[in-house]
Parts: sequence; structure tokens; C-alpha cells
Amino acid sequence: MNTILECKHLTHYYGKRKIYEDLSFEVPQGRILGLLGKNGTGKTTTINILSGYLEPREGECLIFGENIRTMPSHMRRRIGLLLEGHVQYHFMNIVQIEKFYSSFYPGQWKKEAYYELMNKLKVAPGQIIARMSNGQRSQVALGLILAQDPDLLVLDDFSLGLDPGYRRLFSDYLRDYAQAENKTVFLTSHIIQDMERLIDDCIIMDYGRILTQKPVKELLSSLYQYTCQVPEGYEPQLPDSFYHPSVIRGTLETCSFLPPAEAEEALKKHGVPYRSLSFGHVNLEDAFIGLTGKY
Repeated sequence: MNTILECKHLTHYYGKRKIYEDLSFEVPQGRILGLLGKNGTGKTTTINILSGYLEPREGECLIFGENIRTMPSHMRRRIGLLLEGHVQYHFMNIVQIEKFYSSFYPGQWKKEAYYELMNKLKVAPGQIIARMSNGQRSQVALGLILAQDPDLLVLDDFSLGLDPGYRRLFSDYLRDYAQAENKTVFLTSHIIQDMERLIDDCIIMDYGRILTQKPVKELLSSLYQYTCQVPEGYEPQLPDSFYHPSVIRGTLETCSFLPPAEAEEALKKHGVPYRSLSFGHVNLEDAFIGLTGKY
């Protein structure tokens, strides 16, 4: 399977503040990778590096085997880029802006992909972009990117401004589109609810580091949520293999990649005064909260 996007040992700082260090990942052709993290963890920084707008302190980004900083323009046309859901030329309606953008992609433009999405999202053809909500403008931007027929879609917070129903609709549409056309997608989001239905692989970031990098199915089958009872007033002191333990009214909650037998052995070895240990698997949103913390 061809590797479409590859980042090698990315390290970046803003001043003295470390965004992340030694970030490496690759996206094979036909896969959808989600970079998940809270606001301020470096998602948009990564998008800016992938698009060539920002040079990392260390490391490099390769797309189609070419360094993005020196990639020729004819190869850049194979990348569809969405930055925070914005679209320009607000004085146009959706028909006018489609015709305008199509002139930049002769022989490549697929207007049917654009209008199919507009019809699904019930955007009126004569509606002026300036009079649209932020969510509707995001929909227009997404449709224009699909019409470019890129081999790689890079989407920064693609669901910005979309209502829950439209987020679900577009997530399903994007996944079906990527599978049918063998497209590769790299996207970021801090809204996790719809990601489980959409992405194949995920990177979950915390401030300055990667918490996990796995296929979604592997993540959800290997991460456990543990709860147990502890004495009143107990302050959680658990090994590093347990993430963000919290105690509320005598109930300790945490998550770990340790399977149940190993987790119980680790708790005993560490002297945790627990009883009634229970465990179970979680969905992607619960996994994200468990690994990054509730706050």
C-alpha cells in the first residue's frame, strides 16, 4: 500500500513553548487518519506544517514522496486543503462560486461532487454566501474541496459550525466518498462524537506529547476503563500506566491499556486500597476523555 503522507520527527515550538516533540506518523493510500486533541495541543500547527505554511523546528513532511516545502505546484493540485471551514468571495452564491473555482482546475473539476453535497445539505442554489451561517459556509467550502478531486484531503476542524445532524451526514458522506474513490484523508477535530464512524486511524495528543497512535478498532479493543471503591478521602496515587485517575465520592475511575489481570496486579503492587474493581471497553469519546483528562 502506497504511503501518501509521512511526517518524520516533527518538533515545533512557539518561542519557548513546546507544542510537541518527535511527532512521526504516516497515512497509507485510502486511509482516514484523525488527529484528535483539545484546543491548543497543536492540531492546527500540524495542518500548517503539512500545507507548507509553517516550517517545523525539526523534522520534515513528505506528501506523495516530496517535501512539502519544495513541492512543485502541479503536485500541490493533488491536495485539497480546508483551513477552519472558511470560504472566500462572500458576494457570490453557490452556483457562481462553483463556476469561479472550476476555472482553476481544468480537466480535474468534478462539479457533480459539489452539487451532490449541496443537495444533501439542502443549501439553496441562489443563496448568497454572505447571508449564510458559519456552518453553511463550511459546507460550501467542503463541497468545493471535493469537486477538486484531490488525492489527499487535509481538513482542519471540518465540522466547525455544523449542527449535530449535519456533522453526522457529512461524516458518512465523506467516508463513503473516500472509500469509493480510494482517497486519503488527514483531519483534525476536537469534536469526537462523529469521529468513531469516520476515521480508520487516530492520534490522540495531549499538550506537548502523543498519548497514543493506533487504528481506532485496535484502540477501542485494547483500552479499558476501570472503576473501584476506595476509602473516603483517598488521593489517587497510581502507576503511570493508568491515565488521569479521579475520585468522586469514594469511587475511583481511570483507564489503562493494561488488561484486567495485569491492572489488578499493578494496583496491588502499588498498594492502592481498592475493592470491587470493575472494567469495560469504551467508545472513542470516552477513550479521548480518559486519556486526555476531563478538564
